Amino acid sequence: MNPKLENARNLYMEGIRDGNAREAVTKYTGDRYTQHSTGVRDGIEGFVEFFEPFIKRTPKRDIQIVRSMVDGQYVFVHAYQNLNDGAAQWVTTDFFDTDENDKIVEHWDVIAEYYDNTPSGHTATNGHTGLTDLDKTDENKALVKSYIENILMDGGDADKLGDYISKDQLTQHSKQLEDGYDALYKVLSDTNRPLNFKEIALLVGQGNFVATLCKANYNDGKMDQDLAQVDIYRIENGKIVEHWDNVEPVPENDVNGGKF
Repeated sequence: MNPKLENARNLYMEGIRDGNAREAVTKYTGDRYTQHSTGVRDGIEGFVEFFEPFIKRTPKRDIQIVRSMVDGQYVFVHAYQNLNDGAAQWVTTDFFDTDENDKIVEHWDVIAEYYDNTPSGHTATNGHTGLTDLDKTDENKALVKSYIENILMDGGDADKLGDYISKDQLTQHSKQLEDGYDALYKVLSDTNRPLNFKEIALLVGQGNFVATLCKANYNDGKMDQDLAQVDIYRIENGKIVEHWDNVEPVPENDVNGGKF
């Protein structure tokens, strides 16, 4: 296993699942640990003060790493958490930056409730997991970047959606959308669509998978909310064929530097 990915997985599994918060965060982080997780302070002590009480109040912790990728210094992890026999279920999407020794030095995440039945019968985490087309990483990252900038941001042109999305296959794991090109086009072509992306904060890819963390805004005339939006895309033959997302409101104030 790639040592960067191994350190990220071990921080999850040893530190949170197995309940060894201080030992793991000390072992797998570098000279600094800059934190963007809501409610968690920077550094080793910030991690410990948040997760030791969490471990005590959730003695049963089933954590599964569903997808992961490594892109240069960055690691991405897509995880499912089942706490206290289903009392709470979460999807976590995490980005890690690493130093020259492969230790974690910065962390971003978006956490949302797990759901098990989308409009087309999928769950928040099921679907393809295997990494392929490693020689197409840069090409696929460029495709996703262009898709976000030209379609999902303010003023995006939905009529160009076919340049990015397969018209033959689009499996949706978003809880609001049915499978298929037509359902997505209907949402994105609405001139009053409430969700618009503002900025790409992180873009990580490996082979046929690309994950992004974006600044977004949801405004339906009743609610105006800034969002931290994670999207995971699977690409085949130059088109997006599968999509997962995870969304968290941006807090007005936090104990660290904020979601981004």
